[in-house]
Amino acid sequence: MIRKKISEVLKGGLFTDGDWINSKDQDPDGEIRLIQLADIGDGVFINKSSRYINNATAKRLKCTFLKKGDVLVARMPDPLGRSCIFPLEGYQKYITAVDVCILRPDEEKVSNSYLSHMINSPFNRSEIERQSTGTTRKRITRKRLGNLEIPFPPLKTQEHIAGILDDAAALRDKTAQLLEEYDLLAQSIFLEMFGDPAINQKGWEMKKFDDVGEIARGKSQHRPRNAPELLGGIYPLIQTGDIANSDGYIREYKSTYSEIGLAQSRLWPAGTLCITIAANIANTGILTMDACFPDSVVGFIPNEQTNNEFTQYWMSFLQKIIEANAPHVAQKNINLRILKELDFFCPPIELQNEFAEKIALIEQQKELVRQELKECEDLFNCLLQKAFKGELVPESQEV
Repeated sequence: MIRKKISEVLKGGLFTDGDWINSKDQDPDGEIRLIQLADIGDGVFINKSSRYINNATAKRLKCTFLKKGDVLVARMPDPLGRSCIFPLEGYQKYITAVDVCILRPDEEKVSNSYLSHMINSPFNRSEIERQSTGTTRKRITRKRLGNLEIPFPPLKTQEHIAGILDDAAALRDKTAQLLEEYDLLAQSIFLEMFGDPAINQKGWEMKKFDDVGEIARGKSQHRPRNAPELLGGIYPLIQTGDIANSDGYIREYKSTYSEIGLAQSRLWPAGTLCITIAANIANTGILTMDACFPDSVVGFIPNEQTNNEFTQYWMSFLQKIIEANAPHVAQKNINLRILKELDFFCPPIELQNEFAEKIALIEQQKELVRQELKECEDLFNCLLQKAFKGELVPESQEV
């Protein structure tokens, strides 16, 4: 199969106007949206950032505006090299931040869907990672990205391959949507049973968070914290990222402590509610195993007045309030005193336990969906690998 550089199938090369945009150029009341790394998902446009510039700034900087169908590539983690198609159109104008690269395909040479899928393939992700530069945060230059070689069969074949991958991706995304719907159901049940905790319209008894359980920071006394002798044992070490990605229950972890690591830390029991107090503030997850965590995480063990299913959902409704009140120095964080003094509304424990039972039933269904989602992801990745190897080409189409 013919291989070409990405730059050879584009109109006008790879570009971004973000090189010339800095904080002083941004305007919350501006008419032009600044697309950022947070908007770029694996094959999907997330559409979550909210930064703008005004028309006068765009004119001064001679910005090139995004078009529906452009392929966007993240030049920085996480993960580096993820790609999606820009789907928006309408009256609003859009440009990109410096770390989002725009690829504008030549429609006579390449399918934008095919190009995005190929960039997202495991092989190209590895190659992008290999060619990236930087120490604290890696980045791939536009030149190196444009020089990556990808197999390019005839356009009709590309469209056939892209159609197969699009169908597999749609099945995967539809399954993932089920998880979100179960989360919305759980939130709805909480509000129906208890009301909004921010205003306590049902008049539940109020206590301080410190009154309904043990709240303490994790321990990591040794410096440096990543000393080799501390790591590599059998004791799970939970980090803030593990909690942020836990979907409420911490089942996976990337690091472990040795016996030496355990000796300078604390092993918390399964069932502990973990709360992040730095970086991602007030993210939560319930341990499904005994584990350690550093002092950037707070552990909560409930007493007889509450349970952690109720507590976790209570905190999820207050997360924005907690984050808004967080002191901001180099980066936002909250301290133990702020958590302990939170107003905790405390319905009867029988009612809280009834809620926990309903959450357990929802989690059972979510686990079935997770298994199905894993199968969908495996199917998609298998097809993507076959596409990159040229194994999805129909026999009737010549390559």
